[in-house]
Amino acid sequence: MEASLPLFFAAVIGFGHAFEADHLVAVGSIVSKRDRLLLAIKDGIYWGLGHTSTIFLIGLVMIIGQATFLNDYFGYFEAGVGLMLILLGLYRLYKYRHHKAELDHLIDGHDHHHLAYGVGLIHGLAGSGAMVLLVMTEVKGSFNSLLYLLIFGLGSIAGMLVAAGIFSLPFSKKLSGKRGLKLALIMTSSILCIGYGLYIMSENLI
Repeated sequence: MEASLPLFFAAVIGFGHAFEADHLVAVGSIVSKRDRLLLAIKDGIYWGLGHTSTIFLIGLVMIIGQATFLNDYFGYFEAGVGLMLILLGLYRLYKYRHHKAELDHLIDGHDHHHLAYGVGLIHGLAGSGAMVLLVMTEVKGSFNSLLYLLIFGLGSIAGMLVAAGIFSLPFSKKLSGKRGLKLALIMTSSILCIGYGLYIMSENLI
């Protein structure tokens, strides 16, 4: 194993990776519908699980199967993430437009996290190629390479757990009286999703 990229630092790098802008705007929009910290944290965990699932799967294909043909498609994968962000933002704006008079309809108190997991799956496509290629270059052996990706994934789960918890605080029941603030944050997070999604698509398709 190269000393420049020890497995020891994989989790730290993964933790920092969770705080990339496209990840934060998406999860910020998702947790804006939560009024309980625990549910938001679970959203962060499920996002991380989805993100890790995709990166590890692509890693298996590229490291074990030596499938370098995927390199030609990563730009489209990135654009797909941009489209997902746009749709996520539009969905939240739709909910805002039709239920802003009744804040309770904008809050989801159910313990299901399929949206967060699905968003994480798609997010794993963005940048996964560069990550896998870096690991293949710097880490010796297929086993160590896949182990690095798993540890990296655990770090990203921990990072998004923290980020989701922080983002959920303005929507907590303790701030239930701050209706105007909650609505403003929902709209802001939705617009950020759309704007950043458009930026990602333009960077990868134009």
